[in-house]
Amino acid sequence: MPQPEIRPEIVTLLCDANFKHFRETGIWSHRDGRPFTEEEQALIFQVTHADLEKLKAQHSRYLEYVRPYEEAPEAIQRFLAPFMEQLEEKNLGNAHALMTEDERTEFNRLLGLMTEPARPFTAYVF
Repeated sequence: MPQPEIRPEIVTLLCDANFKHFRETGIWSHRDGRPFTEEEQALIFQVTHADLEKLKAQHSRYLEYVRPYEEAPEAIQRFLAPFMEQLEEKNLGNAHALMTEDERTEFNRLLGLMTEPARPFTAYVF
């Protein structure tokens, strides 16, 4: 049996759909609140299992991408704990002075995850 063709236009709409609003209003809407046009609404009702599987795969990759951003606050606390234990005056500058170059690189990576926003979920990016 041939594999059903995945339709990028439908997957793109699914990736931008706000499913919560659909339940409340009966009309699909984009994540920014714009309602789907009549054409988009008709297209979304043509979704196939293959389209949904593609959406699921993309969303799974997005969750893997965003996980480090979500875990960064706790990860930086765990990372800094050993440095803070060594200090009488516990501040970030003093902890930073104790770090090796590799540790500073890791600290900067974790700090970047906390300060730079994760990209939003977008079709065919993840």
